[in-house]
Amino acid sequence: MGEPEAVGNRSKRELRRAVLSVRRTLTPDDLQAAARSLARHVLELPELTGVTTVAAYVSVGSEPGTGPLLEELRGRGVRVLLPVLQEDNDLDWAVYEGPEALVPAGRGLREPSGARLDPEAVTQADAVLLPGLAVDRSGLRLGRGAGCYDRVLARLADRGAQPACAVLLYDGEVVDRIEGEEHDRRVQMAVTPSGVHRFRVTES
Repeated sequence: MGEPEAVGNRSKRELRRAVLSVRRTLTPDDLQAAARSLARHVLELPELTGVTTVAAYVSVGSEPGTGPLLEELRGRGVRVLLPVLQEDNDLDWAVYEGPEALVPAGRGLREPSGARLDPEAVTQADAVLLPGLAVDRSGLRLGRGAGCYDRVLARLADRGAQPACAVLLYDGEVVDRIEGEEHDRRVQMAVTPSGVHRFRVTES
């Protein structure tokens, strides 16, 4: 499996392009193996011991796969919340009821077909698993640029909610430094196929 080049002073746009280029080279076998490894590492996190609600997402394309993880969480009786993208790029949430209850949505996404709970539902989660393209050693996460999950992290902070927050990535996508902006939010950890990376997060 390939890895992005070292970030150096690379801009967010350049880093996104580099990561997506590498992801496009992954084979179906690569994707399946990574998804199984991610599920194993996430499920072994101490922060997920005894949890009742986890907010996650449905992976698409070459994203680190979440299918095995969602099924394992649901099989353990965990209430899994999945995002529903709204027109303003904010996220509503609905309960995961199995792969057969996922429906096609805009931007190539798949979303749960059940009742919408409202954007505040994520504040009930004991853990939040986020997509991303990279994260740096301070926990600064690089997304695709729409700001959906920056809003989620800001909402959690505003409500005083403190779930464990982890971004799911491939090996090589944990980099030294990402150029931050005022609205960017940090996560406590990243999970990759090779293991767990923890960060000492300080917010200004």
